[in-house]
Amino acid sequence: MSEGTKTIDELSKAEAAEELATLAERLKQANREYHTDDAPELSDAEYDALKARNMALEEAFPDLKHADSPSEQVGAPINEAFGKITHAVRMMSLANAFEDADITDFDARTRKYLGLGDGAPLGFTAEPKIDGLSLSLRYEGGRLIRAATRGDGAVGEDVTANARTIADVPEVLEGAPDVLEIRGEVYMAHEDFEALNAAQAGKGAKPFANPRNAAAGSLRQLDAGITAARPLRFFAYSWGELSEPLAQTQAGAVERMKALGFSTNPLTKLCQSPAELIAHYRQIEQQRATLGYDIDGVVYKVDDLALQERMGFRSTTPRWAIAHKFPAELAWTTLEKIEIQVGRTGALSPVARLTPVTVGGVVVSNATLHNEDYIRGVDSKGEEIRGGKDIREGDWVQVYRAGDVIPKVADVDLSKRPSRATPYEFPTVCPECGSEAIREEGDAVRRCTGGLICPAQAVEKLKHFVSRGAMDIDGLGAKQIEMFYGDDQLTIKEPADIFTLAARDSANLTKLANREGYGAKSAENLFAGIDAKRQAPFSRVLFGLGIRHVGEAASRLLARHYGSWSAFTEAMDRAAAEPATQGQSKETLAESPAWSDLLGVDGVGGVMAASLIMAFGQLRERASIDRLAAELNIEDEAAPTTTSPVTGKTVVFTGTLEKMTRAEAKARAEALGAKVSGSVSAKTDILVAGPGAGSKAKKAADLGIETLDEDGWLELIGG
Repeated sequence: MSEGTKTIDELSKAEAAEELATLAERLKQANREYHTDDAPELSDAEYDALKARNMALEEAFPDLKHADSPSEQVGAPINEAFGKITHAVRMMSLANAFEDADITDFDARTRKYLGLGDGAPLGFTAEPKIDGLSLSLRYEGGRLIRAATRGDGAVGEDVTANARTIADVPEVLEGAPDVLEIRGEVYMAHEDFEALNAAQAGKGAKPFANPRNAAAGSLRQLDAGITAARPLRFFAYSWGELSEPLAQTQAGAVERMKALGFSTNPLTKLCQSPAELIAHYRQIEQQRATLGYDIDGVVYKVDDLALQERMGFRSTTPRWAIAHKFPAELAWTTLEKIEIQVGRTGALSPVARLTPVTVGGVVVSNATLHNEDYIRGVDSKGEEIRGGKDIREGDWVQVYRAGDVIPKVADVDLSKRPSRATPYEFPTVCPECGSEAIREEGDAVRRCTGGLICPAQAVEKLKHFVSRGAMDIDGLGAKQIEMFYGDDQLTIKEPADIFTLAARDSANLTKLANREGYGAKSAENLFAGIDAKRQAPFSRVLFGLGIRHVGEAASRLLARHYGSWSAFTEAMDRAAAEPATQGQSKETLAESPAWSDLLGVDGVGGVMAASLIMAFGQLRERASIDRLAAELNIEDEAAPTTTSPVTGKTVVFTGTLEKMTRAEAKARAEALGAKVSGSVSAKTDILVAGPGAGSKAKKAADLGIETLDEDGWLELIGG
């Protein structure tokens, strides 16, 4: 951990919640930049550090985890210019490790999950992690029929014509399974990248920032002729759908792919212990600069495919694999200016604008400064960090590409501080609206009190409301929201204003159709697009409100739980009227019937519940919500249909399970549509009790909850 960074243990719950919200926004933006736009602002190390911090916070504060957390996301939405291909088998991402101890922990977790003792043999493959673009190739009858990017893991972009131009991608396979999806990484060699950039410069075109961007941009061309002119290569390392197994082991499957004609990495090695894995990691790390292509770590996978099958997957990553990433690097540069950004939640976040510097092949021009304490050179307790050195505009600073929130300014060289540099004064008023910016006790962040009158908050909330994941209104995007927000006659200051736009336009002498950028048809289309969204799903309306901690997935869970908008708002009113506050424990909150019902929703913790109650309980915000609801026909949310006998039921496991590990039991239950909880409550439907069950079994009996032993549970779910 970097000097000056608060440890997880030092964070208050409010600080953790704020940091998780900030991380969610930045990671979402980073995913779009990396996967959709092929123009990442963050390096891999910076992104990994952000995601690692996010996961660490969620582990320490599980009730703060957003249902749509970045840890539950893979990739990003596809570019609509490409055709869509739905992956027969979801393309997952990998969990990351950064320290040797993480690899020992990975081995221990794997053994525990599988019920293997320390002395039992357990092999792993180790292979370089290529820094490129994931590609899935589908062969039927030995012929290449489709190629797709990862996309969001479920749906990728159709790049078949482009993939056919890559020399490492065979058109025809001899002796392959009838159905075979080969997966791997498209990349560009260093020498090819240099030649490509030289050619770009010769044409007066913009050079590519790095080989990964060049490879991704080349593969994702709408004109396959452009791709054909680019020197792309492909390493195969995995597979998706198969009509028959490639082999019984990971190493055997890699050899089979090589025999079929695919390029596989020659540094792939079978290891029998964490010590061997780490030794191979060191060897690859030493060769990194001479490989001729970019790698950013080493991937370890359980070798036995039967064990891989048994371990299965988490929501976005396999349990049987992990990526051991290389450490980031340091660089020195000039901090030109400190700017304050105001987020959708009103948080004032200082950002360092740097003289661009290349750090490990990535150009860094911005860095976070966390908060006003960090700038002053102290932590939240007033104790010195960086030896008490403050940060000033004009300073010569060390940029660190690893840590908690990255990139960051890690140190200051006082010997190079300009004589004109003065201590930075953190603003006490919002730079966007002039409202007072206050810092509550125990909060590391200063926040604007302007609310809806603050353009930084109001505009961003409106942009969120019309975004694709929320109301998705045709013809009304971020650009149009900014235009209407500042309009004197057709202003949009809150969501309800969107649905009165046509009526207000008809009452104006100057019509929207006569304004610059609009005509009769485009204005008509906009109003039609708005009207089309008056019939709106409950979950989309709730997500569109942009309530802190309430993401897309959580909105769906809440909508399914309450069923109708009226039932939901009535529940919020009852909870707001009950004597419960955000500062109370979850157990205390659960004593209140309405709060207990809300907290019983799978994925809803105390912070999210309090945020919902606050949003619906504040008079000004509730009036805005009610005005919106009056303009809409909010559809009831139907419960998902399935044949599983436990779908929608809440299950608690307690005691010792003898035929499967606890992790396997939970994964199986969730796969069948059940909700697994760690505690027994009135919302619990089934308690599965093994030997050694204690207070949970007694509480279930007191509440009259169905209790099954392990055999009864297996019989219920079909073995």
